[in-house]
Order: sequence, then structure tokens, then C-alpha cells
Amino acid sequence: MRRFVGLLLILLVGFAVYRFYIKPKYKSDSGPKMTPIALKEHTELFNKSVDKMMLAYLDMKNAFVEEDTGRAKQSTQIFIALLDSVPLQELKKDTTSIFETAQSNLNDVRANAASLLTQSDINEMRKDFSMVTEMLYPSFFKTINYEGPQLYLQNCPMAFGDDQPANWISNNTQVVNPYLGKQHPKYKATMLHCGSVKDSIRGK
Repeated sequence: MRRFVGLLLILLVGFAVYRFYIKPKYKSDSGPKMTPIALKEHTELFNKSVDKMMLAYLDMKNAFVEEDTGRAKQSTQIFIALLDSVPLQELKKDTTSIFETAQSNLNDVRANAASLLTQSDINEMRKDFSMVTEMLYPSFFKTINYEGPQLYLQNCPMAFGDDQPANWISNNTQVVNPYLGKQHPKYKATMLHCGSVKDSIRGK
């Protein structure tokens, strides 16, 4: 029994010597840690050009809220110019079909915006504005895989009558209706907040 205890003690002492004095020590890397690189699908130039285009769109929307046709047309002219500044050629690095689809989307947007400029009746201008919205989302935004600030698709169920809804895009969740506006001939400002958020347009 004593022999066994002595042997066990020798083994324990031997293990302790190996563990603390003989076993090699590995140093942890104390240098700077690498952080993952965040990659974007689009260049900063592309994203900024889309953001500027949408700022002009939002000014169009606000002009219709105020029933200001002059400002609406001015914002539309700026919007069209900014459409042409979006560097769509960048999309060719993805696939040809994406480039062609986005180009077709913007051509439709441009055609409806140009039609808006020819109108004298605010109701007809609003119809063209609603078509601009439909061409932007979901068509264009989903084609390019939008990466900008979060936006919201909002809907008025009676934009052009009791059974004629229309959408618009906003940069916040508050509903301020560009189709019924502040000075609607029938409703005045009572329907200014008529509508709801239909979808969230999320950037990356």
C-alpha cells in the first residue's frame, strides 16, 4: 500500500514539473486584430446618385402635399436630370439582364416624369407622379438591390376617387398624403393623413 502511494506521489510530482517547467508555452498574438472588410455591391458614387434622385422625388411629393404645381414641376425637372446622372453602366459588372432591366425601369420613370411636365391639371400631374412611383418601387429598387437610407411605400385607398388607390414613397413613417393634400377642393385638409404604410424599402 505504501509502495502504491509513493508511486502515485512520484507521478503527481512528475506531471507538475512537466506542466509548469518543461511544457512549451504558446504566446497569444498581441498585435492588432483584423476586422472584416465590409463590401458593397455598388460604388459610393452610384448610391449617392440614387439618394440625390430620391431627394428630388421627395420634394415632388411635398409639393403635391402643398398643392404647389410650380414647385412640383421644378422638382420634376431636377428629378429627370438626376435620373440621367445615375451611373447605370456600373450594373454591367453584375449581369447584362440587370443593367437592361434597370435601364428600362428608368426609361419608364423618365417618360412618366416628362408627361407630368406637360400637364396643367394637378390631378393629371398626380396621376403621372403615381406612375413614377410604381416604376421606382418595386421595379427599379429591387432590380438594383437598393442600398440607400430606409424608405417607406405608403398608400392612399382613395387617391383618385373612392375606389382608385395610389402609392407614394416617403422617408418616414408619418403619412402625409400628396394626392389629397392640404387644399383638396372636396376634402380640404381633412384627408391629409389618410393612408397607411404598405411596405418598408430597406437599404443595406
